[in-house]
Amino acid sequence: MSDGTPADLFFDAAIGLLQRVREEEAETITAAGTLLADTVAAGGRLFAFGAGHSSLAAQDVVYRAGGLALMNLLAVPGVVGVDVTPATLGSALERVDGLAGAVLDTSPVRAGDALVIISLSGRNALPVEMALNARALGVKVIGVTSAAYAIRTKSRHSSGTFLKDHCDIVLDSKIAVGDAELTLDTIPAPFAPASTVVTTALMQAVMATTAATLADRGIEPPLLRSGNVDGGHDWNGRIMEEYADRIFYRP
Repeated sequence: MSDGTPADLFFDAAIGLLQRVREEEAETITAAGTLLADTVAAGGRLFAFGAGHSSLAAQDVVYRAGGLALMNLLAVPGVVGVDVTPATLGSALERVDGLAGAVLDTSPVRAGDALVIISLSGRNALPVEMALNARALGVKVIGVTSAAYAIRTKSRHSSGTFLKDHCDIVLDSKIAVGDAELTLDTIPAPFAPASTVVTTALMQAVMATTAATLADRGIEPPLLRSGNVDGGHDWNGRIMEEYADRIFYRP
């Protein structure tokens, strides 16, 4: 590891990745935001899914001040973050064939909707089958993944394919295989993962593009405001009532 504190070096690595994503994924970010705007304008619903730590970026755009009220979390019990004990169970569930189909069959997702699937490696059965099955239902799929995994690792799905192979649009997070940005002679393994920072920023960039695209078309983006500012609750109440048929995280 070169000169600088570990904190400095991590910030440098994260900023470098963010700059790469900003420059290299500009067109796909625009395409993804446009797809979501098209879905909203056509009366469709929006969903986000991620397993393990990839779920954090999905959760970040759901019921979020400054975010789109129509973005719903497609939750799979046992794989939302590290919400099970032992935490390794969540990793095991990502490799279970057929789980994605069962989830979609019992979810409100339907033809004409859009689903963002976040998976750093994109190699496990769950995200691959989620994309396959969603598209078979007539759902548009945006994948957020690291393209490097498809080059350096093998798929764990029976088809031998990755998430990126079953998406309408793919956003490449540029994260290296292993998701660790720093090394040190005194530490035997690489450390300091940056995938959450980068993937969350990618998702927010897409959400910003969606909102601006809707506004350009003369459609008020259904945005939420913070409940900690005056008038926030009233504003959110109006949005949730107006779009009640497309919001699934409220009673």
